[in-house]
Amino acid sequence: MATSYNKKNTKGEAPANNFAFAFGTLNYILMGVGLVLLAIGYILLCGGGSDDPNTFNPAMFDGRRLVAAPVMIILGFVVEIAAIMIKSGKKEAEETKSEE
Repeated sequence: MATSYNKKNTKGEAPANNFAFAFGTLNYILMGVGLVLLAIGYILLCGGGSDDPNTFNPAMFDGRRLVAAPVMIILGFVVEIAAIMIKSGKKEAEETKSEE
């Protein structure tokens, strides 16, 4: 449904401001949760190095870096994709009203 916006309508009044966000509130909340999960995953991933290059540090291969961090990062991306793909209820209600 395309809508054309004129600078003035036929009565000479200013057009109504029909500003709306691209996503609903739930989408933005899920995006924030996804970003937090990504940040936690990358924080869990860092560290484990050694100051001396001739010394091996086995902490680099612990469960936190090999399992927990990648799982958190993948969950973060899944939540971000879901936040983008989920259709908000606000837009559905507006579309239903405009069709009637």
